[in-house]
Amino acid sequence: MNTKIYIAGSSGMVGGAVKRHLENLGYTNLIFRSSQQLDLINQADTENFFSGERPEIVILSAGKVGGIQANDTYRAEFIYNNLMIEANVINASHKYGVKKLIFLGSSCIYPKLASQPIREEELLTGYLEPTNEPYAIAKIAGIKLCENYYRQYGSNFFSVMPTNLYGTGDNFNLHTSHVVPALIRKFHEGKMNNSSEVVLWGTGKALREFMYVDDLAEAVVYLMQNADAKDFYSQGISHINIGTGEDIEIGKLAELIKEIVGFDGKIEYDTTKPDGTPRKLLDVSRVNQLGWKHSTTLEEGLRKTYQWFLNVKSRQSV
Repeated sequence: MNTKIYIAGSSGMVGGAVKRHLENLGYTNLIFRSSQQLDLINQADTENFFSGERPEIVILSAGKVGGIQANDTYRAEFIYNNLMIEANVINASHKYGVKKLIFLGSSCIYPKLASQPIREEELLTGYLEPTNEPYAIAKIAGIKLCENYYRQYGSNFFSVMPTNLYGTGDNFNLHTSHVVPALIRKFHEGKMNNSSEVVLWGTGKALREFMYVDDLAEAVVYLMQNADAKDFYSQGISHINIGTGEDIEIGKLAELIKEIVGFDGKIEYDTTKPDGTPRKLLDVSRVNQLGWKHSTTLEEGLRKTYQWFLNVKSRQSV
């Protein structure tokens, strides 16, 4: 368990979960840097880091992330920051002999009206959801960087596409968060303030798939141990989906979180706000066939996430 593994983005929700899972399995030679210690947007800094550390495996989860509002507000930052991080890390990994790189993308890479459930082959078959197009294009570029470093140089670099994630380490800032932490915080504040209602964006009819982040970490490490780039590119795909294969209406998700939090008021929907993609369910048959399947139910994961939120909130402002 002495393989030298660099986790890019270890301070984020995904990278933090991967780090915890590797440590639990007994990996002892893990490298990580905060964004204050290492600016992956800066090519020279990135190359100096790789030149000095020479990691054997890279898990690339670093990037700028957020929900519909953040994606639509900070469009230039989402495309620029993510493109630069991916390009710098993937190129440096090639240059300094990384044996395996796993790039983490997002299910928003798929067309807005992709066939459901979404197979890996759906990539680049239609137009993207406009609100997160900059982020999606950056992630698609990262997938294609990995694919073409493999095709030109034989680099063992491949990509995984997680579904919507939530869990320990999530971002609960209402201006930049994804749907699950936003709902948890809105209902919690509604409960604390004895509000009569909580207003949510959209119609509540959009369908989404959600996975607890620790399940993703388990999947990433499983693929790190059991898969190589050729396993995917030889099938004509550039990446592999990771998810639960189950989805839920946002309205039903809201009712479940409302119950878990203990909010007694009503839910109102602001239908002038966007729903985003109507449905986004991943076909996870390939990763299941490789021997991995998620283990955390939605309710179990939500309860764990709310408890973590309460523990953090008791110590600091979130």
